[in-house]
Amino acid sequence: MKILFAASEAVPFSKTGGLGDVCGALPKALKKRGHDVRVILPRAWNIDKAKAGLKPVLSPMGVSMGQGTVWCSVLEGKVGDVPFYFVEHEGYFGRAGLYDDGKREYADNAERFGFFSRACLQLCRDLPFQPDILHAHDWPTALAPVYLKTLEFLDPFFRETASVYSIHNLSYQGVFRPASLPFLGLSGEFTESKLEAFGGLNFMKAAIFFSDMISTVSPAYAEEILSEPGGNGLSVYLQRRRGDLLGILNGADYEQWDPAKDRLIPARYSPRDMAGKAVCKRELQKEFLLENAADVPVIGVVSRFVSQKGLQLLAPVIKDLVRNMRVQFVLLGSGEKGLEDFFGGLPAEFPGKVGAWIGYDEGKAHRIEAGADFFLMPSLYEPCGLNQIYSMKYGTLPIVRATGGLKDTVRSYREDLGTGTGFCFEAAHAGAIYNTVGWAVSTYYDRPRHVEAMRKEAMAQDFSWEKSALRYEEIYEKALARRSLWT
Repeated sequence: MKILFAASEAVPFSKTGGLGDVCGALPKALKKRGHDVRVILPRAWNIDKAKAGLKPVLSPMGVSMGQGTVWCSVLEGKVGDVPFYFVEHEGYFGRAGLYDDGKREYADNAERFGFFSRACLQLCRDLPFQPDILHAHDWPTALAPVYLKTLEFLDPFFRETASVYSIHNLSYQGVFRPASLPFLGLSGEFTESKLEAFGGLNFMKAAIFFSDMISTVSPAYAEEILSEPGGNGLSVYLQRRRGDLLGILNGADYEQWDPAKDRLIPARYSPRDMAGKAVCKRELQKEFLLENAADVPVIGVVSRFVSQKGLQLLAPVIKDLVRNMRVQFVLLGSGEKGLEDFFGGLPAEFPGKVGAWIGYDEGKAHRIEAGADFFLMPSLYEPCGLNQIYSMKYGTLPIVRATGGLKDTVRSYREDLGTGTGFCFEAAHAGAIYNTVGWAVSTYYDRPRHVEAMRKEAMAQDFSWEKSALRYEEIYEKALARRSLWT
């Protein structure tokens, strides 16, 4: 098949979360299976054209919007055999942040990403590249399937193109003022079942209506979003498309996340030879100014500091965990200022026992995965989650709340059998975090053979993108079948 990925971010060029990981790795897996896969992104300001080897391919390109033509240019680069196209418009994308300025979302995000969604289709015409599948991701490209079914529906160029829309996080829906409608050229779709929501615009709601098939990033999350509160107000519309919704578990890019070949960690290791993990732990303790204590378990956290991730539940008990248990914490992340200040201040209060880095650093993230004994994810909800998958590959046992993709990927410890790949809890409250961390720590000290066996079991799990790619082929075939019904 010919497949166009329309996305706002993709590694190695841009990333704010799991969306970037998915849109960087899945195209490579589909390419290996013989598909003609291409990716289109905005050329964000921090993407260095020279360093990334980007070359002009269309200059200029005119994109017809509701109030006239917007001109831009298109650059091309490659990651392996996968072509990446970059829509360059300094007015829209030449900014410090992709979606916001660090404090608040850009006021013209509806125009920015409405334009980008339309540009994805214009690029296909101008290359030319006639995709069998237009695969859009989350709210920033949600209007691409809408434009395909409305403004482009009668265009012979797109007659055979079907759309798939992937929901990575239903909490971010693309909700905007109706004043953007004339620019978007979608006034005819401003109805309750399509684009309108409480008098405003909802990009994701429109994509749910117009896309041929809908996917989300884990089977459990696909069930959770069909009712409230998991549906975040859209469950009734997802219920109408229930037969066209498929939960496909995200994969891991083991080319980037594998302790046997990871160049960002101080020592490499594998299930056959775990000596390198001890080296990684010692170096992690040194990097985060922790006591050099090989026999003390280290619990890692790499997360955005937002309510979804449940760190506000960890905050009330982390001090008691450090005081009452012989344990160390390493935290990496950023987000809400209150959480940044709280977790950022812990190393001064507990020197040698807690280390924290406010911000994001790819190398530190890898070294935490490799050097920690446990990895804590107390998420209120988690569409898929990737860090628990990375953790298992590194022999770092996840401590997770059993929700969404965490429930689909982590098998909780069976104390009677000494089996499992992590430690799971159900309740979303601080006491459950305290008790489950205590359970993991007691297992570390009292049943070390179980921990060793669990590490081997966890490292043997296969969450490769090759397996997920097979499921995406299935949904692409279903989308093509549904597209034929429209015509």
